[in-house]
Amino acid sequence: MRILQRYMVREMTLNFVGVTLVASAVMLVNTVGQVLARAAELQYQRRFVLELIGLSAAGNFAMLLPVGLLLGLVLAFGRLYHDSEMAAAQAAGVGLGRISVAIWLLVLPVTVLVSWLNFYVGPRTSIAEENLRNEALRAGILAPIEPGRFRSFSDGRIVVYARAAAPNGDLTDVFVDRSEGATIDTTVARRAHYSTSYQGEIITLYDGERVEGVPGTARYRIMRFVQQLIPFRAPAANGAITRPDEMDTAQLLGSRDPRRQAELQWRLGLPIMVLVFGVLAVPLGRLRPRQGRYAHVWLAVIAFAFYAVLAQAGRSWIERRQVPASLGLWWVHALFLAIAMGGLLQPLLVRRWHARRRQ
Repeated sequence: MRILQRYMVREMTLNFVGVTLVASAVMLVNTVGQVLARAAELQYQRRFVLELIGLSAAGNFAMLLPVGLLLGLVLAFGRLYHDSEMAAAQAAGVGLGRISVAIWLLVLPVTVLVSWLNFYVGPRTSIAEENLRNEALRAGILAPIEPGRFRSFSDGRIVVYARAAAPNGDLTDVFVDRSEGATIDTTVARRAHYSTSYQGEIITLYDGERVEGVPGTARYRIMRFVQQLIPFRAPAANGAITRPDEMDTAQLLGSRDPRRQAELQWRLGLPIMVLVFGVLAVPLGRLRPRQGRYAHVWLAVIAFAFYAVLAQAGRSWIERRQVPASLGLWWVHALFLAIAMGGLLQPLLVRRWHARRRQ
């Protein structure tokens, strides 16, 4: 029987790894698109892009393991049932207990891996990604302004254009557009100087004209000036940790903040999801004679989708105090565990029902 269990573990592991690699490739393509779009919008330098892609993908990898495990187990069982190998094993006396041992030999290491990624790697990856984004923003802001190209600062609220630029930061024929709410502030100047200091970054404009007003209305004013300063500040390279997903788990324990409570429930939820999927995969992978090996894959996809949606909704409800933190996401896990146990007990209940009918 140990030979059969090793064979089943190998079959499940190969399917799990294959599904996870495919899902990782799809996620990586999506991550590349998002990072490139953000890099183009915020003018990141090229040296930051690859590292940001890697950190973003690493932060999302823990979410792929539960779905990879569920689909891998269902695919493995589908092949075993379709090729009548499971029927032969059951005819030889292999029961649910020995099959479960093979399943948990895979599920438990995956649970440990997800726990490590979620509790240890995830917060550190979030901190590193946030710091790298701020560093990329600072590098973009502190880089010299290139003539003939628009540069944006302060999350796009300040846009600067210069027809010509000198290596020392002097600019000529400068256009600056600033927006704050509905008010638009447009400034043109004959020349300007871009400089940085310990207090921040400053554009000094000389010999220009400034028009301030609200588009679509007659409320505006025109000012001429000899010199004008436009200060702005780049984000800190290593800011304070304020987001719950960047905090260590020890900081989340015992907190009364609903956002931290929701984050703690989410971190606990992924390893529990893996354990629930280990139980749910058995009834989902069970096939009737002449069913195709992929017959229940769509059920596994729907099960994961509903699980993830309910968990996200529960997390949002905890953050808004619509659900008490003591209830957390436990109701989601209990619901799917009850469904899994019902599926496991279904054959036994059906046999008992038929036996009573024959009596």
